[in-house]
This record gives sequence, structure tokens and C-alpha cells, in this order.
Amino acid sequence: MIKTITAGVHWVLEGRSGVAATIQTLVTRLLVIATSLLTGVITARLLGAEGRGELAAILTWPQFLSYALTLGIPYALIFNLKKHPEDESKIFSASLYLGLILGAVAAAIGIVFMPQWLAKYSPDVIRLAQWLMLTAPLVLLSTITTKTLEARSEFRIANQTNYLQTLLTLLVLVLLALLHALTPWTAALTYSLTWLPLTGWMLAHLLKSYQLSVWGLGKYFKELLSYGLRSYGIDLISTLSGQIGQALVVGLLIPKELGLYAVALSVSRMLGVFQGSIVTVLLPKVSACPVEQVITVTGRAARLSGALTGLAAIVVILVCPLLLQVIYGAEFLEAASVLRILVIEAAVGSTAWVLAQAFMGLGRPGVVTVLQGVGLALNVPLLIFLIPRFGINGAGLALLGTTLFRMGFVLVCFPFILKVPSPGLLINKEDVQFLRQKLRKS
Repeated sequence: MIKTITAGVHWVLEGRSGVAATIQTLVTRLLVIATSLLTGVITARLLGAEGRGELAAILTWPQFLSYALTLGIPYALIFNLKKHPEDESKIFSASLYLGLILGAVAAAIGIVFMPQWLAKYSPDVIRLAQWLMLTAPLVLLSTITTKTLEARSEFRIANQTNYLQTLLTLLVLVLLALLHALTPWTAALTYSLTWLPLTGWMLAHLLKSYQLSVWGLGKYFKELLSYGLRSYGIDLISTLSGQIGQALVVGLLIPKELGLYAVALSVSRMLGVFQGSIVTVLLPKVSACPVEQVITVTGRAARLSGALTGLAAIVVILVCPLLLQVIYGAEFLEAASVLRILVIEAAVGSTAWVLAQAFMGLGRPGVVTVLQGVGLALNVPLLIFLIPRFGINGAGLALLGTTLFRMGFVLVCFPFILKVPSPGLLINKEDVQFLRQKLRKS
């Protein structure tokens, strides 16, 4: 019995097979969620709703612009590394340079326009948000190094780094709290800078395998941008699903309302742990594979992810008032209604994003980009229309409406574009048998 358990733990820790890597990633993300929950409790209780709103305002635009201007390069990197393994060093080098350039562009945009975007906030909040925009190139550098590790099936290193960054953030926040030095400004600096040493470590690890090139990269810039620009809409939607709720409502809600919404949004995003764990492993596994294999693997992943996320969503909907009061305090009970809306949105959105990986893996990201771009265009007027009428609940309804729209169109794309039936969304016996077989092999 002990040998069996030991073998199973070793199998998960190695993370070589798709199922083992997914379980390892899931466990890591659960640890990250638990740690992030503690950081959220600390900031919410010590800063209050208004201070938490100021923290959200400081962090939202620097993070949003950094990820919004990736132009799909991280996913283009994975696809091209799998398709052209003989040119790994040049592909990696080209992606690094593109990331630094795009990060510099994001920093410049944020510094110039931050005073307009944060017009309701104090000059100190605006100034710190501008300073934090200087980290944008390094944010993209961190994203590229992480995606490279995933493409190389080095999920253990990527997962360890992800958790260590969250743990380091928690430790610094606790230290600041003990020193009575925790403010929206010091908290923002902590969230923004604690990942820097770990990014440096990941980069140093990769440079042991790759030779950084300067010349002869034109071909690889072109290939990365070709795939990246076609996948950019999907990449952007993924970013928006986690951050646009805050990015677009900063100018429409007062600090207290924004603080309530930020807490509800952060809790609802925890449901993405199942989808995130699966997608992290799924795209590197299906990239450049035959159509039949991609559809089969993606459909099964969507059903398993949807079943797990759906069950978690039901639990959160039932206990959300108690959850908010116990963890964040009675001040945040007002966020219960929007939390229920955002939980449903998270469940639908996670399944849609897993299904979208089929198009990514088949080199057809542009199809979903066009369709999801229409959904994104729908989100802005919905926010403008619903927030003045329903407050933070309107922001949640806008995200839910957009996500339902995207889900429908992703399903329609399978028969009309790939000429195959849409994958079923209800888990079946074959899925359960597949999972049992994989676990038995451990």
C-alpha cells in the first residue's frame, strides 16, 4: 500500500504524462488559491473596502495593459516550439525580444493615459500606478519564460515558481501588517515586485538549454507574429475574463463599490482552477496534432473541466453569504449577489476556453479571434448600459452575457469551420473510464 502511494506521488510530481501534469498543476493552483485567499483576507480586513478599491485601481491597469498587449506571442511560442523543435533557441530568442518591445509599448501607454483612466482617484494613486507600468516588460518576460517551460513539459518547475511567488507575496504582506506598514501603496509594490527574482531564476534555467541569438531572427519574428496576431483575440479574451471586470469599471464605480466587486471577482476566479490546470497541459499536448486527436482530447477535457467547475459553482452559490462574512467580514456581504452572477459566468467561461484550445492546437486561432472579438465588442456597451442601472450587479451581468455569447459561437465553429460535430458537454462513461485507466497506470 505504501509503495503504491509513493509511486503515485512520484508519478504526479514528475508530471510527465498529460494526466499527471494536470493533477500536479491542479494541486499547485489549489495551493496558490489558498495562499491568495490569505493575501486577500489580509488586504481586505486591514485596508477596508475603500483601501481595497484603491489597491485594485493601482494594480488593474498595469497588469491589464501588460497582458493585453501580448499580441498572442506566448501561445504562438508554444505552437512554434512544438512545430519546429529544431529551431528552439531562435524561436525562444525572438519571443523574448518581442515581449520586451511590447512591454515597453504597454508601459508608455499606461504612463500617458493613467491620469484619465484614474481620474476619480488621488494623485498619489495615479502616480504609483504610473510607476508600476515600468514593470510591464518584465511581466511579459515572466509570461514567456513560463510558457516556454510548459512547452518543454517542465510543468514541475513552472508550478513551483508559480506557488513560490504567491507564497513570497503572502510573507511580505504579513511582515508589512506586523510592522503596521500595510497600505494600498505598499501592498501594490508587494504584488508587483515579488515575482522578479523567480522570473530571473526561470530565465537562467532556460538559458542553460537555449543559446540566446541576436541575428537571423526575421523568419521567427514573422512566424510568431503570424500565429500570435491570429490568436490575439483569444489571448485577449482570456486576459479580459480575469481582469477586464476591474479594468472597465474602475471609472464607473466609487472606491467602495470597486472594493466589493474586486473581492467578488477574485472569489469567482478561483473556480478557474480546474480549467486553468487542464488548459496549461492541453495546449502543449495537442499543438500540431491530427484533427481527430485534437477534437477527442479537447472534448474530453472540456467535459471533465465543466463537471468539476459546475459542482464547485453550486457549492459557492449556496454558501456565498457565509463565505464572505467569515473570510472577509460583514462589510463585504453586499457582494453576495454579484458573486453568484460571477460564479455562473466563471463556470460557462471556463468550458468555452477549454473548447477554444482545439482551434489553437490546429493552427486556426483566427477563427475564434473573430468570433470572440464580437463578444468583446458586446461587453463594453453592456457595461456602460448595465452598471449605471444595477451597480456592481450590472458589471457581473455584462460579463455573463458576453460569456454566454462566446460559448454559443465557439460551439457553432466546430461544424461550420472544422466540419466536425461540436463536442458533447455532458460527462459520459467513456470519460470516467479514461480517467480511471490513467490513474491506474500510476
